[in-house]
Amino acid sequence: MTPVILRRPPRALRMAPMADDAMLRSILVAVDGSAYSGWAADAALALAADFGARITGIHVYAARLHERRFRDMEPGLPEEYREPAVLARQREVHGTLIEKGLRLISDSYLGALERRCLDAGIAFTGKTPEGKNYAELVRDIAQDAYDLLVVGARGTGEVWRRGERRDHVLGSVCERLARRVRRDLLVVKDARSLAGTFVVGVDGSARGFGALRLALALAARTGARVQAVAAYDPFLHKTVFTQLEHVLTEDARRVFDSEAQRRLHDELVDGGIARLYEGHLEEARRLAAGMGAEIETRLLAGRAWEAMLRHVAESRPALLALGRTGLHADEGLDIGGNAETLLRLAPCHVLLAAGTLEALGPPAASEVPDALPWTEEALARLERVPEFVRGMVRRAVEAHARRRGLAAVDARVVEEARATFRG
Repeated sequence: MTPVILRRPPRALRMAPMADDAMLRSILVAVDGSAYSGWAADAALALAADFGARITGIHVYAARLHERRFRDMEPGLPEEYREPAVLARQREVHGTLIEKGLRLISDSYLGALERRCLDAGIAFTGKTPEGKNYAELVRDIAQDAYDLLVVGARGTGEVWRRGERRDHVLGSVCERLARRVRRDLLVVKDARSLAGTFVVGVDGSARGFGALRLALALAARTGARVQAVAAYDPFLHKTVFTQLEHVLTEDARRVFDSEAQRRLHDELVDGGIARLYEGHLEEARRLAAGMGAEIETRLLAGRAWEAMLRHVAESRPALLALGRTGLHADEGLDIGGNAETLLRLAPCHVLLAAGTLEALGPPAASEVPDALPWTEEALARLERVPEFVRGMVRRAVEAHARRRGLAAVDARVVEEARATFRG
């Protein structure tokens, strides 16, 4: 028999206040002379031109770090260079050369970006703080009101051998920024432009819908089309129950009733989760319509990061937009597991959205039938169902009762519904 699947009607969406038509007014781009830095500058310039934004370029140099390393090397210098007077002079000369030299390098990086901004008619500010790279970036971001941060996925530390790149991980500065800042962050991975398709991952969380809103705003200026995707995992419970068969004792197996639990998930919970994520996509379509846009949607099956990675590899979008954290995040979480994995592995630019968009309100009364009364005996049987699916089971039993034209749920109806679920 066809399993009972409950479809949750879409909820009303409330958009957080948008800035104004010029949503991106200030863009920070980190530069270091690497190819990734150049690609990040390309993206920042394109967005600044589209939005009429100003650009701030920043490069952090580490003179004190070099000074410390020079002192660490002093015991290995030839004896004539270890005379106190000679050593003091060497320290002074080295310190001056390093400070001036590194500052000149920083100025050169920013000078190249400034000339590009000048040619494009974009307002530019340059910053060259001294210190630890990621720490100075985080400090500057906390002190200024940037609307978007743009960084390359890697930098000058990329490892090559015989003409091939040997490292396939994020650069340390990029990764540390992703964990520490609470601003919209665009991580640029190659030379492709911000055109074509933006894929947005939605999971029902406020940050997921915030990522969609940001992607729609960028797409409206860049001409990209937007596709919202949601991924649910119909295989997780099967894996868990298979593993439980090897660890539960006979007594625990009887109490847990693993076979009944397996049937419950096969027939009700897994299908219900699919419908739940279809509901998230419905909300995404409504949000887009509210912004005057149409989007494509796609429901994916599998582990969220793996299904989305496979989809991105096949569809080859320009950009993957994600909420910094997802549906199950707590206050202390710096970045969600799916967002972190996709930031590392996605073969396209990744946009981590920090903003939120709340979906509010229960379904309209006209869309949801009134709950049926339950007898005490029926409620006692419902208590045997695991708490995390109890609400779903209750609604399924009530749907079964309504199909039979009943006005209440008693123990007999619960058993009938249970037999129906089992087939």
